[in-house]
Amino acid sequence: MEMVIACLFLGFLSAELIVESLLNEANMRHLERQWRQGRLPDGFAAGISPETHEKSVRYALARGRFARWSGLYGTGLTLLVLFGGVLPWVDGLARGLGAFLPVPEAAGILFCLAVGGVFTVMSLPLRVYSTFVLEERFGFNKTDARTFVMDRLKGTVLAVVIGSPFLYGVLWLMKATGAWWWVYVFGFVLAFQGLMLVIYPTLIAPLFNRFSPVADDSLRDAIAELAQRVGLRTSGIYTMDGSKRSGHSNAYFTGLGKAKRIVLFDTLLRQLDRPQLLSVLAHEMGHYKMRHVLKGLALSAVFTLAGLWVLSLLLDYPPLFRAFGLDGPAHHTALVIFSQISGPFTFWLSPFMNQISRRHEYEADGFAVRLLEDGKPLEEALVALTVNNLSNPTPHPWYSAYHDSHPATAERIRAIRAAVAGPGRDAATAGAAG
Repeated sequence: MEMVIACLFLGFLSAELIVESLLNEANMRHLERQWRQGRLPDGFAAGISPETHEKSVRYALARGRFARWSGLYGTGLTLLVLFGGVLPWVDGLARGLGAFLPVPEAAGILFCLAVGGVFTVMSLPLRVYSTFVLEERFGFNKTDARTFVMDRLKGTVLAVVIGSPFLYGVLWLMKATGAWWWVYVFGFVLAFQGLMLVIYPTLIAPLFNRFSPVADDSLRDAIAELAQRVGLRTSGIYTMDGSKRSGHSNAYFTGLGKAKRIVLFDTLLRQLDRPQLLSVLAHEMGHYKMRHVLKGLALSAVFTLAGLWVLSLLLDYPPLFRAFGLDGPAHHTALVIFSQISGPFTFWLSPFMNQISRRHEYEADGFAVRLLEDGKPLEEALVALTVNNLSNPTPHPWYSAYHDSHPATAERIRAIRAAVAGPGRDAATAGAAG
């Protein structure tokens, strides 16, 4: 039976690699063909120069070539860990060290953290190349070696400080609550996620970036007025030194309750004018007003509960553990094995999850248009962000459906124009029809 499990996993892992590789190649060929034919989507003709268009094509192709090798590397790393004797070796080491610690779950905590550390260390070459070669070549990288190293060290410390009590809680509940442990663990995971949403903006994010209240009083007042109109309460409006690491730009809302805040990358403030910036924020406010964040959390909770239930069925099934070189069932090894094999078995769900996210994006765009009573600023902002980030303006539809949680800019522009032309028409339907 161990051979059947191993072959089944290898089949799904291979299918995932093949699908993603074929989509990547199709996307690259599609992009080159569109570029040679001089095709630009609606709204881009006046917003992008031929030189910038060529640069965006080269950037997308470079990322596509990188994806070829990173996909193979990631698959090879997974095979090494699961079938190369890494798991039993780390398990033996963790049990030996855990025997000297007073916490009963110490061996399990050490094992989970160590396996995560293996993946982190082995993935460093990809991170280094992406940051200091690929992003550097196209002018996006602003990270120096010291910042890169400090980010990795801070991330490691946080993984230990936050991950240890989390793993202790999960492993203790698995042992102490009997056959229904997966229900108790589900409640614990939800509570832990809620805690992280509250403390991340104020305690964790400032360890990596500097956050300052928006200095422009008139801009801050305009954003506050917009938030008040939609009934959104925040603890403040901040700028973040995103340019410390990258030339890419973004804006986001983070936190829950009184810890909720609006964050603008400093790069975004330099790339957009006032109406465009307000339109982007109106879009983000639309997500909150239309409860997209809560819907996303609810969907994530459903998948978490389903995953824990499936794990409960496999927890005491010896062939599963022997298939990956382990002697027999153990709670901590079950967590790691399940976390590694669940991705290949569920990769085909990506388009369905992206479809939900895309519908939310269309709805948030429509909300912003109605709130501002004008779709032009949001159109211009989307084009500006696409151009400044050298995003692919013409992705292959299948590639985009599989990988992208946001619709292509051209699709969003068509939906915005449809919403302006006919306010009663559903923006998401208009965008899909376009």
